Amino acid sequence: MASAVRPPRVPKPKGVLPSHYYESFLEKKGSCDRDYKKFWAGLQGLTIYFYNSNRDFQHVEKLNLGAFEKLTDEIPWGSSRDPGTHFSLILRNQEIKFKVETLECREMWKGFILTVVELRVPSNLTLLPGHLYMMAEVLAKEEARRALETPSCFLKVSRLEAQLLLERYPECGNLLLRPSGDGADGVSVTTRQMHNGTHVVRHYKVKREGPKYVIDVEEPFSCTSLDAVVNYFVSHTKKALVPFLLDEDYEKVLVASSSRPVIVKPKKLPKPPAKLPKPSIGPKPEPRVFNGGLARKLPASSAQPLFPAAGLADMTAELQKKLEKRRALEH
Repeated sequence: MASAVRPPRVPKPKGVLPSHYYESFLEKKGSCDRDYKKFWAGLQGLTIYFYNSNRDFQHVEKLNLGAFEKLTDEIPWGSSRDPGTHFSLILRNQEIKFKVETLECREMWKGFILTVVELRVPSNLTLLPGHLYMMAEVLAKEEARRALETPSCFLKVSRLEAQLLLERYPECGNLLLRPSGDGADGVSVTTRQMHNGTHVVRHYKVKREGPKYVIDVEEPFSCTSLDAVVNYFVSHTKKALVPFLLDEDYEKVLVASSSRPVIVKPKKLPKPPAKLPKPSIGPKPEPRVFNGGLARKLPASSAQPLFPAAGLADMTAELQKKLEKRRALEH
């Protein structure tokens, strides 16, 4: 009796490795870690992804560079000189130490990180022309990516909610992008800065004119993307304005309950200095109001409400009273 003919085996489709701007082995140690832990790491956009090996497709950790402050070279503990294989990444609320195998690898990591966070190719690192060319290519990719992406400091909140967020959580930043309050698909910028010993909140309108975004300041300024709008305020105040970022460490998440969602309060972290540096070139305090708004809607994924309407009343009551008193005095 002839044996049954088995169908040919079809190989399982292989996974596609993630596309990174730069990748290599990287040893990482956070402030709570006693020792370095080795990962395969890859930089994509403003995120560093960490994998258990260079054959894995799923990351086990990730690090957001949105709160970037600076990079520093490190001398290992107990050593009298820098071997060129250690560096630290300093974010707004944490510091992460890294260790690599060579000086070249350290400079490459520093170069690519600076390229994506500063949107320019660094000129003060020990890099070869070929390395600089690679970073220039990454810069073009990152600029194109950001032109199509809504900044992380964009939240779908009202003018009042934006003011409350900046007042309650100053350690998360003092510049927030939000939908315009005029009913159109426009965008507004809300900032909060110390001025003559008092915190001053200001609101600016941003109008979409063809492919450009025009900021309504004393001399209207055109930008190519919403990310460039944020960069305008940061650069023109010498980084006194910091984009608002909901850090995972704060655990500000909406928790679903049987009746209504509630807000989990963040863990207490050391507060930054109360006084921010005075900007050398500041946008006009009282901007004009544009009629009209963005020609296209912002992505739905980033347009989720931050606070439930039912749970906001008690949080905003005090601030609402302040605003009503101020308006009564103005009239």
